[in-house]
Amino acid sequence: MAKPVKVEAVAEIAEKFRGSSAAVVTEYRGLSMSQLTTLRRALGAGTTYTVSKNTLVKRAAQEAGLQGLDDLLVGPTAIAFVEGEPVDAAKALRDFAKDNKALVIKGGYMDGRPLTIDEVNKIADLDSREVLLAKLAGAMKGNLAKAAGLFAAPASQVARLAAALQEKKQAAQAPAADSAES
Repeated sequence: MAKPVKVEAVAEIAEKFRGSSAAVVTEYRGLSMSQLTTLRRALGAGTTYTVSKNTLVKRAAQEAGLQGLDDLLVGPTAIAFVEGEPVDAAKALRDFAKDNKALVIKGGYMDGRPLTIDEVNKIADLDSREVLLAKLAGAMKGNLAKAAGLFAAPASQVARLAAALQEKKQAAQAPAADSAES
């Protein structure tokens, strides 16, 4: 019979899997408590970094309906459960792993499928949601300015044409007035 503490831990991890937009599996062997604290701070408020036993995580993943994580759950494992923007968490983990070789990114899980190390790194290379929205807004503003210019062009062409016709009439009337005076 399973111990109530373990059953509760499995239920808690399964709930974290269900409630997160992504999860990144890491190996933390060799990191000190102060380094783990620094990593947790770097991940921000939207990400929970949890050290768990592999057997409990495997059971929780099964309970949550996730498949394909068993290969990642070897050795000391910690999982970053991302509730917010996966790009920010992936960047924080990648940058921390560059500075601290003891942290190894094993893979992850997002959108119903497991992620390889390369896929996690590709996510980390993406711009954040705010940057992408700013780029989109800038592109849209540029297109609106082009559209405004296109819509204003016929009116300005008509105005220039009318001005040219006016000048031509005045030029034609001026020699006629000069010849009448003579």
